[in-house]
Amino acid sequence: MAVLKGALIGCGFFAVNQMHGWRDAEGARIVAICDRDPARLRAVGDEFGITRRYTSAEDLFADGGFDFVDIATTVKSHRSLVELAAHNGIPTICQKPIAPTMEDAKAMVAACAAVGVPLMVHENFRWQSPIRAAKAVIDSGAIGEVFWGRVSFRSAYDVYSGQPYLATGKRFIIEDLGIHALDIARYLFGDATSVTARTRRVNPRIVGEDVATVLLDHRGGITSIVDCSYATRLPVEAFPETLLEVDGSKGTLRLSQDYRLQVHSREGTVTKDVAPRLLPWASPPWHNIQESVSLIQQHWVDCLRTGREPDTSGRDNLKTFALVEASYRSAAKVKTVPVEEFFR
Repeated sequence: MAVLKGALIGCGFFAVNQMHGWRDAEGARIVAICDRDPARLRAVGDEFGITRRYTSAEDLFADGGFDFVDIATTVKSHRSLVELAAHNGIPTICQKPIAPTMEDAKAMVAACAAVGVPLMVHENFRWQSPIRAAKAVIDSGAIGEVFWGRVSFRSAYDVYSGQPYLATGKRFIIEDLGIHALDIARYLFGDATSVTARTRRVNPRIVGEDVATVLLDHRGGITSIVDCSYATRLPVEAFPETLLEVDGSKGTLRLSQDYRLQVHSREGTVTKDVAPRLLPWASPPWHNIQESVSLIQQHWVDCLRTGREPDTSGRDNLKTFALVEASYRSAAKVKTVPVEEFFR
């Protein structure tokens, strides 16, 4: 079976992880890269041996010669690039958040659907092996019928040094980090019907919010809490771990620091180490996220080969992005917001 050829647009901070993931992927390889910054383009091209280099996405698509494109740029450019890919009939992966607004996100999904090309959002947190281990326990029925859950990411890690733009946007933690936690909540507990959110800015040197607490009502009666903070100083820094608490009719599940998964039921208590693999190119503490990048990209390759819709397709990701929009609206209006408002 022929190897799928890919192009990467955006050679910034996170894209290096994606390039490593593509180098590891079975059945795919990157043959061209694009970035407006010649220095970044040269650095990534030299490191990964990519000779086809472009400073213009239009020139990249005009030359063609690839089967899919991975868009790893900042959010403001996503719609134009996805629509350009759709115009050229190229299956597309887009970095999260999918778009600046729900209107843009819907337009992007519609553009790809109109020409019948797949669109997947690089929503990799649900691909973290500890999260998937927790999902497997829930699906097994070991803790019974779930009625309550919590998805928590609290840290004081300096994310601004590597990504200084995070300190300048009016929206920060919900859009950048909370979107991952909200997607995990959907993955574990199902789609949400309403959102109640509160936000706060603790760090005076940033523009957006760095603390958020979101209450979700899920279809089927589950209630969950998603809480995120980059202002929480813990005795042991948890970055970049997502912690879980899940209560069911027969027991409980807890995913705690150092990737310890504890399942308590009538049969007793079992604690497992569900630490992610340390890939040869990865480095702690980022290895959890780095492994998930590799896993979601392999998922994309497998879906392209089989014609299956990706788990985090653009269509599916609209439901996660709606929770982001609902959270900001709820926090601004200090009221509960129905999610259906964003699909009318």
